[in-house]
Amino acid sequence: MTATPSTRLPRVRASELVGRGWLNTGGRDVTLADLRGKVVVLDFWTFCCINCLHVLDELREVEERFRDVLVVVGVHSPKFVHEADPFALAAAVERYEVHHPVLDDPGLVTWSAYTARAWPTLVVVDPEGYVVAQMAGEGHRHNLEVLLDELVAEHDAKGTLHRGDGPYVPPAPTAGTLRFPAKAVALPGGSLLVADAGHHALTEVAADGSTLLRRLGSGERGLVDGGPDDARFSEPNGLALVPDHLRDALGYDVLVADTVNHALRGVRLADGHVTTVAGTGEQLMVGAADNVRGGGTGAGFDGPALDVRLSSPWDVVWSDALGAFVVAMAGNHTLWSFDGTRLRHVAGTMNEGLLDGSGADAWLAQPSGLSVGPDGRVWVADSETSALRWLDPADGTLHTAVGEGLFDFGHRDGRADDARMQHPLGVAALPDGSVLVADTYNGAVRRYVPPADGEPAGAGEVTTVAGDLAEPSGLVVLTGGAAGDGGLDVLVVESAAHRVTRVALPAGAGQVVDGGAHRTQRPVTDLAPGDVLLDVVFTPAAGQKYDDRYGPSTRLQVSSTPPGLLLDGAGDDVPLTRALRLDPAVGDGVLHVTAHAASCDADPAVEYPACHLNAQDWGVPVRVVEGAPTTLTLPLHG
Repeated sequence: MTATPSTRLPRVRASELVGRGWLNTGGRDVTLADLRGKVVVLDFWTFCCINCLHVLDELREVEERFRDVLVVVGVHSPKFVHEADPFALAAAVERYEVHHPVLDDPGLVTWSAYTARAWPTLVVVDPEGYVVAQMAGEGHRHNLEVLLDELVAEHDAKGTLHRGDGPYVPPAPTAGTLRFPAKAVALPGGSLLVADAGHHALTEVAADGSTLLRRLGSGERGLVDGGPDDARFSEPNGLALVPDHLRDALGYDVLVADTVNHALRGVRLADGHVTTVAGTGEQLMVGAADNVRGGGTGAGFDGPALDVRLSSPWDVVWSDALGAFVVAMAGNHTLWSFDGTRLRHVAGTMNEGLLDGSGADAWLAQPSGLSVGPDGRVWVADSETSALRWLDPADGTLHTAVGEGLFDFGHRDGRADDARMQHPLGVAALPDGSVLVADTYNGAVRRYVPPADGEPAGAGEVTTVAGDLAEPSGLVVLTGGAAGDGGLDVLVVESAAHRVTRVALPAGAGQVVDGGAHRTQRPVTDLAPGDVLLDVVFTPAAGQKYDDRYGPSTRLQVSSTPPGLLLDGAGDDVPLTRALRLDPAVGDGVLHVTAHAASCDADPAVEYPACHLNAQDWGVPVRVVEGAPTTLTLPLHG
């Protein structure tokens, strides 16, 4: 269906853009009146969210194509306390190369005015100041471009389109040896190899963590193999040494999680040569039918590594027990294995959340850090649930050591079942069986000591061993100690400070900190008790149809926290509408909704039409109130 003016959303005036301040505008505030005559896309995002980062990447080429008629405004509506810090936001805007104005909306004022319910959400405003579309989730690039073409043609003809520069003013760049480093690994000669994400390169520094030895990569964003001056990366993160017995056979010494390229790269240290060893360079989209060359859905696929699409691999680690590298696939909330030639799905359903159990049933949420303990356990920093998890390689089960769920976080030490973290990105297992966590948004290094034999899992202990760090995201444990006393030193990658810092671990337990526990606070939706209709709205863009060549083109999954909130309607089915029944005795909770809708180009003359997948996870806080609405509408694309 073509989105003509008569079939689009009713003409509703866009609400004013209200927040604490603006970034990327040279210090001036921006109003909707300033943007009149331009097509405006409001991108509601928060910088912890991997789906939001995917949308930033989707928007880069859209912004370039429509640069004289389009203004993208990022509306930053934070999930975590740390993200509400204006200095942290400014660093994130620079880190992720956001080249458009950003409204700082810590009170969710503009978020509420536009009834956003999920990160990310795109809202399109026409040159006359009317809202014409709202799209939740990622994968909307094609639909957005179709709509922009229509709006440009329509308003060009009406004389209401103004061409020329928008209000974006680039900030002064940060200079230094490292720029937003992500993780590091100690090399056999004593130097460090750092994933220098902000430079789109790998940087080798001396043991002091600061003396530059060499760079691997040209420094330009891209996916190019070759020597150290020609190779290109895009925001590399995790690094792992290849075991000695495999280096000759594989032909490289270090495996790199090249996050934004959706690829794994192999680096030969002798000459700095870089080779792509896994991934196609395209993102694996949850639910799509063409994620793997030759068919297959990706999850559960066992096949040649260069034929499988990845989704923002964030870290890698070698596991002797599995005989393979483990890959933290942050972009679709899963763990995979890579043995040098093949990729296999290990754990995670691709639903975002915290659920333990078998690998086939467990839920993760942006796994971003990995380490293998002396007993073979694979420890996981599960960032969006602010959790420390572990994978048992013997039976493939996933377990939680610390953490409660997507919206529970804080800085609280003590018993593991009471402890809270805030968006950890790094983890390092120690020889004594304890585990260090780079607790990123708390600016701290935490230590988890597992319970003694026979004690319940929640009896483990958490302490804080270092604080006042600037977004620590990676940890390297060094034996021997700075004083040569056989102790342990830790190198902390302080991403927001652009440096690697040495920290001596205390001999005994660390500090016990109680900075409190928090829950993400967002506007609550009132719904009536009993029967409620859930309606996820999706309409294929002009020139497209639902893609049902490989089965149903839509999918809807529904659950709740607590589970008792839903008396009926939970589960997985095809239609994008669902009859729910809410229990008034429970009163309130969160509805978890995941929707997928696949469409393809409808031209019958094209044998292999281009296909597009739209996907989104919502966590909607609800309150059961007599007389409240009996319908919950969520716009996947409307």
